[in-house]
Amino acid sequence: MNRMLFLLTLTVISSLHLRDACSTEPIVIDQQRELFVDDHLVQTTDGITFQLHQAEPREVILVTDKPWEGNTCAYYTIFQDGDKYRMYYRGSHWDENAKRATHPEVVCYAESTDGIDWQKPELGICEFEGSTVNNIVWNGVGTHNFTPFKDTNPKCKPEAKYKALGRGRSLRPGDKSSKHGLFAFQSADGLHWKLMQETPVITEGAFDSQNLAFYDPIQKQYCDYHRWFNQGVRDIMVCTSNDFLNWTKPVGLQYDDARKEHLYTNAIQRYPRAPHFFIGFPTRYLPNQGQRVEPILMTSRDGLHFKRWAEPVIPETAPKDRRGNRSNYMTWGLVQLPGNQREYSVYATEAYYTGPDSRVRRFSYRVDGFVSAHAAETKGHLTTRPLTFQGNALELNLVTADTGSITVEIQDLDGKPIPGFSLKDCEPCTGDSISQKVVWKNNPELQVLADRPVQLKFAIRDGDLYSFQFIAQP
Repeated sequence: MNRMLFLLTLTVISSLHLRDACSTEPIVIDQQRELFVDDHLVQTTDGITFQLHQAEPREVILVTDKPWEGNTCAYYTIFQDGDKYRMYYRGSHWDENAKRATHPEVVCYAESTDGIDWQKPELGICEFEGSTVNNIVWNGVGTHNFTPFKDTNPKCKPEAKYKALGRGRSLRPGDKSSKHGLFAFQSADGLHWKLMQETPVITEGAFDSQNLAFYDPIQKQYCDYHRWFNQGVRDIMVCTSNDFLNWTKPVGLQYDDARKEHLYTNAIQRYPRAPHFFIGFPTRYLPNQGQRVEPILMTSRDGLHFKRWAEPVIPETAPKDRRGNRSNYMTWGLVQLPGNQREYSVYATEAYYTGPDSRVRRFSYRVDGFVSAHAAETKGHLTTRPLTFQGNALELNLVTADTGSITVEIQDLDGKPIPGFSLKDCEPCTGDSISQKVVWKNNPELQVLADRPVQLKFAIRDGDLYSFQFIAQP
């Protein structure tokens, strides 16, 4: 896609985004799972607050205690690959007394079968201080922020099954005009890596961060998110490619608020349970507060316009050694562990610079549990904008107190309950469930409303609603 076509695509997306925000045309959701991480579907609320939820701290899963690792290991990437979880990260150490690095930066690898117990295999690939008995997979250009992914492009060649970006400068001898930029890498097995070309593939931006890319099956192209300086503030750019080598001109992300804050890493990906959402955990950098960092949540439906939530999702008190300079980075990765379909695991660093090592800790989220529509003991109501759906059943992801409940009404476009689907007809949904079916008395046929423009009204008492989804039941 050339630059003009890319910008035209973004303009069309932006126009649709603005039109949807202002139009009374029904929103087609079909059987998409809808979360409350934005207000795209919300028309009115009464007594409802939207609550950001923090990730729950779990166990330390990695300590960087090898001679080629150290206290400034960073820019972790974690993803599931079949029955294995893969982790890539920078191995580096900083001597705070001498104010210098103690060894060259390298790219390290770890793997796990459960996402909790991680091994550092002795790979025999790269030499460190005369030995290849280590877990280093790359020690050439790009080691500072080498960020891999598994390529799901159906047209991907076997030798490029895994790809990565990493910062560096042109390797061509005598190329005095070369700029810093992002190099492209490929691998057949995720362990043995090589450059795809000797010059950077992306050169516009500021690349001292975790700059990432992935294949987007919805847009059917590669997406890159990397750092730049937006009027002196660290920010995020996006560009796209059909072949991972030729990229469109990057454009800056747009936000729903006017906050000027430094965003370092971005950790953006499609959300697996609702892939029409992009979800990111950018690291907010606070240079005037001891250079501390904290991850926040941001979400998007088009990959360009993002809603940012102000509060951190992993505060520096969760649970320790996160107050220091750059000691609270979120890794790039959102994975489900074996046998646990109720949670997602995310990971974050701690004890950066404090030494002699640094650590990675696992955190967990309830599935869809980033933001909830919440009401206290006094019942609250939320009404959606007009929408159309497909299916014959409605499921909710919810938690209520013992005295709480959630009921659902389906309305016509005049706001009147459709017979059989009123709040009074709805059996209260209670408890803790990620997929509780909504039942109306006398079991009216929900299927007859499919494709008909309707509104949903949720009545919430002492509970939280995280998401809803229309499904087709046998």
